[in-house]
Amino acid sequence: MAGTLFIIAAPSGTGKTSLVRALCESIPNLLVSISCTTRAKRPDEQEGVDYYFVDNKTFDEMVDRGQFLEYKEVFGNRYGTPLQWVEQQLQSGNDIILEIDWQGARDMRAMMPDKTVGIFILPPAFATLEERLRGRAQDDETTIRRRMQDALEELSHFDEFDYLVINDEFPSALAELRSIIEARRAGGQYNGPDRREFAARLMAEGAKIQ
Repeated sequence: MAGTLFIIAAPSGTGKTSLVRALCESIPNLLVSISCTTRAKRPDEQEGVDYYFVDNKTFDEMVDRGQFLEYKEVFGNRYGTPLQWVEQQLQSGNDIILEIDWQGARDMRAMMPDKTVGIFILPPAFATLEERLRGRAQDDETTIRRRMQDALEELSHFDEFDYLVINDEFPSALAELRSIIEARRAGGQYNGPDRREFAARLMAEGAKIQ
């Protein structure tokens, strides 16, 4: 039986990457897709673990050869999802987690409508995003403001996803993600709380802060 592509999107600062890492460590046959990027490697990142780091020439060549399932530019850097690896894993019955933005998620649903499940991670409050971004101490003020603006844009597409998960308490958010994946693997649906009203309130909060 073919695997499922779980698309997980979230604004910067929501804790998505930490949740995905913990999720893959706790569930067998669940793999995270490693993207290629032209972005410079951060001190705590590893080649082939966090990303495949390539230069712009190599990225262009991969685009020309049709080696990406999807690719995009974010903050002047490009990111692409390796096509062959994802297809091989799904055909082998492994489930894949793909961390992308709402635009990439929309593309994936159009390309693989029967294989994708969309999950959107929400912060407990919009102001929490700024606190977390500043706490990382990785970006300058201009980049933080731009990420906050993009976060509001990302949030505006929450209704395009199958499930909304709030990352307030990490263990609770992780448990809910596990429940979603286990339910889908069993051929059913996860009947969690309806958080669309909460997401709409986040957007209103973000609009006031901007």
